Amino acid sequence: MALKVAVQMDPIERIKIAGDSTFALLLEADKRGHALSYYTPDKLALAEGKVFASVQPLNVRDKAGDHFTLGDAKRTDLASFDVILLRQDPPFDMNYITTTHLLEKLPSTLIVNNPRSVRNAPEKMFVMEYADLMPPTLITRDLEEIKAFRARHKDIVMKPLYGKGGESVFRISPDDLNFGSLYDMFAGIFREAWVVQKFLPEVKDGDKRIILVDGEFAGAVNRVPAEGDLRSNMVRGGSPKKTDLSAREREICDRLGPELKKRGLLFTGIDVIGGWLTEINVTSPTGIRAIKNLGGPDVAAMVWDAIEKKRK
Repeated sequence: MALKVAVQMDPIERIKIAGDSTFALLLEADKRGHALSYYTPDKLALAEGKVFASVQPLNVRDKAGDHFTLGDAKRTDLASFDVILLRQDPPFDMNYITTTHLLEKLPSTLIVNNPRSVRNAPEKMFVMEYADLMPPTLITRDLEEIKAFRARHKDIVMKPLYGKGGESVFRISPDDLNFGSLYDMFAGIFREAWVVQKFLPEVKDGDKRIILVDGEFAGAVNRVPAEGDLRSNMVRGGSPKKTDLSAREREICDRLGPELKKRGLLFTGIDVIGGWLTEINVTSPTGIRAIKNLGGPDVAAMVWDAIEKKRK
C-alpha cells in the first residue's frame, strides 16, 4: 500500500546522513514505494481552517554529498497526506510549539509523533512522571533550592530544561568554586527553569539510548563519552557501542511502553545511565543508523511496519 508521506524537518542539505535517523526513515519509506515530499517548518501556514505548506517532491539515496533531489515547490493542503513525519530538531521553543498546534488541525493524517503529545511531553519534564526510576532530580531556577539540593547530593549536573544534544551540560563537584558564576550565567542566558540532577559516575561506562516503537522495545545503542568529556551524545564525540538490555532496563521499558503507545508517541528514545532513567526523547529521537551499523535490528523498518499497520 503506497502512502503519501511528507516530512517536516530542518534543511535536508545540512544533515549528516551517516548517522541521521530522519534520513534512515526516508530511505525505508522510499524502499517501500511511498511517495515522499519535504518541507521546513517555516513554510507552514494556516488559512480558512486549513493547514498548508510549500511542499517539494523528494527523492533520497544513501550517497553522502548527493543524498537527495527536490522537485518544484507547490502550496499544498497537508490534509492530503496520509502520513507526516514530525522530525525537526529542537530547540523546543515557542516556534516548535506553534508547529504542533498547526499540525494538530489535521485529524485524518497520521503524524509521527502525535503533535499534541509532543507538545505536552517535553523530554526533561515528561520523564519526571517516573521519578522512582530516575536519579534524584530537581527542576527549578531558584538559587536556594539548588543550594539545598547540592548540599544533599554533593556532586551534581546542571543543564537547561529545553536544551538538546548535550549543549550547556555542566558537572559541579562539591568543592567547585565556579558554582556561583555558573548560576549567574544560566540566569542570564536561560529564561526557563533548569534541570539539576545527582551526578551518576556510571556515565563513564555509557549513556544507553533505547528505542521504543509504538511502546515496544526495538533496539539500543550505548554511547560512551569521549576521553575528558562528561557528555555521551554522538554529536559531542560519544562513541556508539553494541549493547543488550539489563533486567532493570527492560523493567523501565515495560513501565513506559503502554503510556507512550497511548499518547501516540510511536517513535521514542529513552536514555538510561547505570540503570537510571534520565530522559524520554519524543521530538526527534536519534539512534536508528547506529543500532543497525552495530548489527542490531532495522528500527526504521519497524517504525514503518507500525505506521503501515495504523494506516490500514
